Amino acid sequence: MTVSPVAVVDGPLRAAVAKVNRRLLPLFVALFIVNYLDRVNVGFIKHDLMAAIGIDAATFGFGAGLFFIGYLLFEVPSNIALQRFGARIWLTRIAVTWGLVATALAFVQTATQFHVARFALGAAEAGFFPGVVYHFTRWLPAADRGRAMAIFLSGSALASVLSGPLAGLLLRIEGLGFAGWQWLVIIEGLASVVIGIVAGLRLDARPSDAAWLLPAERAALEAAIADEQTRRAGDGSAGLGLAGLVRDPQILLFCGIYFSIQLTIYAVTFWLPSIIQAQGGLSDLQVGLLNSVPWLISIVGMVLAAAAAARWGHQQACLATALIVAGLGMWFATTGGPLVAYAGICFAALGFKSAASLFWPIPQGYLDSRFAAAAIAVINSVGNLGGFVAPAVFGWLESRTGSVRGGLLGLAATSIATAAIVFLVRSRPASTRSAT
Repeated sequence: MTVSPVAVVDGPLRAAVAKVNRRLLPLFVALFIVNYLDRVNVGFIKHDLMAAIGIDAATFGFGAGLFFIGYLLFEVPSNIALQRFGARIWLTRIAVTWGLVATALAFVQTATQFHVARFALGAAEAGFFPGVVYHFTRWLPAADRGRAMAIFLSGSALASVLSGPLAGLLLRIEGLGFAGWQWLVIIEGLASVVIGIVAGLRLDARPSDAAWLLPAERAALEAAIADEQTRRAGDGSAGLGLAGLVRDPQILLFCGIYFSIQLTIYAVTFWLPSIIQAQGGLSDLQVGLLNSVPWLISIVGMVLAAAAAARWGHQQACLATALIVAGLGMWFATTGGPLVAYAGICFAALGFKSAASLFWPIPQGYLDSRFAAAAIAVINSVGNLGGFVAPAVFGWLESRTGSVRGGLLGLAATSIATAAIVFLVRSRPASTRSAT
């Protein structure tokens, strides 16, 4: 009996992919969790931080959002450095640096120091997500990267659920001259440093360096990835410059839609703990536990939305429906006191996180494969500016009016308007989606 050459190669390749997944995915999910915690823990220390350094809500909101300005400005330089130094060195540098900067937040004493710390955190973190994506391209064939990315992205959902209860526990710590809010940022920041160092020890630059793979597994994995790179190099693809991307009205439309989605997500991320605390009589742990509920609900919404889109199609209609649900929830949150606001946000959570997951297949279906990666980077960067605008505007409104009701109404109107804008997106004929 003869053995197929494909089967001979496929066995070691499958074994290599399984080993890569076991080695990389737990590490990257852990990095994503601490990354998220260091990014959003400022929402849980808001009142303690404001009292400690003497700032108002507007100053706090502006500082919280400065993270995204640093992230935007340093994303391209970080990606250039990634290409030069390799994912292993650069991802380790990113994790250790953002952990140290996150820890430094515990020692700020003025508004200026707070603003510098938040901006520096964004600058330090820039390049993490594309660095992980790049590392996957060096270690996994295309057919296996989709599942790996899905598992990696689950770290964000898990972190959203964990962040509240963990913050509630850490805020209880007192001693050595530090308040609970300082211990929170110190512990979460140093956790990033530790996991970053572990990443430096666990990651290898390329499959040929992996002593934990058998020689046949290394050869099969390298051959599969090299074959993909050869085919990509020969398909005549060429990226468009930034000017070409921003001239396409559809790209601008995608940027606007994603900006609207991120606006709502980060407004809730940074202000929900305050809305919960406004109910009064709650401990830090209770606030943290209640903060997790909307994010748990959002996971249910994401699963249901994905199932609906997969079964019935009509991706744009599903996205528009999710945005309408988010808008209605935000509107309902303005109709009563803190408890009603919390219930409204729980309902809105079914929509706004679902919208984030339903959005990306739409531009991916439109974009020409020659510049899809660059266009997606532009959309992601512009959309993430919602993380700057949302806390800045909410902080200004709270300092002027003593309430975030106007901000919630603005989010409701924005989500409903964006639901209508979604239908302006046109489809690109299948024959033009990639160059031949």
